[in-house]
Amino acid sequence: MSATEAAPAAQAPAAQHDDTHISRELLMVAGVVVLGAIMSILDTTVVNVAINTLAARFKTTLPTIQWVATGYTLALATVIPLSGWIADRYGTKRLYMGSIAMFVFGSCLSGLAWSSTTIILFRVLQGLGGGMIMPAGMTILTRAAGPQRLGRVMAIMGVPMLIGPILGPILGGWLVTDVSWRWIFFINLPIGLIALMLSMRVLPRDVAQHAQRLDVVDLLLVSPGLALVIYGLAESSSSGGFSSGKVLIPLAVGVVLLIAFVWHALRASDPLIDLRLFKNRPFATSSASLILMSISVFGAFLLLPLYFQAVRGESPLMAGVLLAPQGLGSMITMPIAGQLSDRTGSGRIVPFGLLAVVGSVIWLTQIGAQTSWLAICIDLFVFGLGMGFAMMPIYTGAMQSITGAAAARASTALNIIQQTGASIGTAVLSVLLASALAAQLGHGSHGTIGAGPVSAAARAHIAGPMATAFGHTFVWACVLLGVALIGSLTLPRTRPAHAEAGVPGAIPV
Repeated sequence: MSATEAAPAAQAPAAQHDDTHISRELLMVAGVVVLGAIMSILDTTVVNVAINTLAARFKTTLPTIQWVATGYTLALATVIPLSGWIADRYGTKRLYMGSIAMFVFGSCLSGLAWSSTTIILFRVLQGLGGGMIMPAGMTILTRAAGPQRLGRVMAIMGVPMLIGPILGPILGGWLVTDVSWRWIFFINLPIGLIALMLSMRVLPRDVAQHAQRLDVVDLLLVSPGLALVIYGLAESSSSGGFSSGKVLIPLAVGVVLLIAFVWHALRASDPLIDLRLFKNRPFATSSASLILMSISVFGAFLLLPLYFQAVRGESPLMAGVLLAPQGLGSMITMPIAGQLSDRTGSGRIVPFGLLAVVGSVIWLTQIGAQTSWLAICIDLFVFGLGMGFAMMPIYTGAMQSITGAAAARASTALNIIQQTGASIGTAVLSVLLASALAAQLGHGSHGTIGAGPVSAAARAHIAGPMATAFGHTFVWACVLLGVALIGSLTLPRTRPAHAEAGVPGAIPV
């Protein structure tokens, strides 16, 4: 080989290890993954806005039509544990494209639904696809970026996770009010088709491990276990708390199944979810911080729109608009946090983000019926700044510590943790809010939320006590965030050693 031929070969590793720039190819991969994630996450919040409209359209009760949301969530819980095995056996590109196709197919059927039963069934089908989009997307990004650029790429992935709950109510309110409820589902068709076409052209080919064996026992334990736990949590708000048999029985059975899963998975040679990942200290500490954040933050995402609508009398559309400062704050800090994550450990970034979030939620504990809109917007902006510095660096810190084939299983575990944490947060804070409302206004008063329009005179009478109830509920979110802040001090303060170099499968810069 001549000197001129050897030079490029000698320079190639250096180019691959250069972590100062991200190539166009990698940005395109990230864009394709974000497109699918936005479609999946927006769908959940868009549909939530239309629940009352769907109940009226199909002439059914609110508890029945609520299964449009609950059925989707249960489908997610059932299928997420399978995503790691499918990715290993058939490849992440096939999994990602297949999940988008199933999601779009379920969306189209939901838009064509003619009864409450059919729309619930079609939403379950949609959830089976939607549950695998995020784990597959995270695995694709982890492998394509390599640990040395994971922070900046995961910051891109964080956009739909933090912006979706804000833009969803705005989009859903507009579609339901000015277009048609069917378009909250049909809108996924063009987005999904674009994502599929780009995926085919842009995503790198992956090598499937066809010898990967499915642990059926694990599957029969973890999927029903997660589904029963999330079902019990979802029923807690409509059943008046955690003392009802409709809540306790599925919760208890689900917990027993999950305990049995842990016992079996720790002894299996090839478990569905590799719990040995939690022996990795950075992964374990990041996971603990993630579930605490998910419980408190997703609970806060529930409380804020309810406050705007129940206490201040705003429409769902305006409630979404008022949450926009939070999204703006996140958009500012996420790229900065991504760059910092590629240079140092998450332990040097996450505590500062959580400190801002805790401070913001402490202020919300004092919120009243006449609190200045400007003050609320400033506080939510600070909340968003903190979230941008906290959420995705936690993901990055966890995934940077994992190498090779374990990436798909790690991504699956993190998505289960986030989904379960979000379900716990929504259920627990709903029950705490109902209890606080009962204490302020008397038993049965929680029915004032979501019970229909309230006159201005009636709202003026109850707005103050209701605002106090919201403030008391935010205290619990603050406590959980405080625990997460303390835990974040144990996160690694330096990058893993293998993050200094490229990894097989990474896309060169």
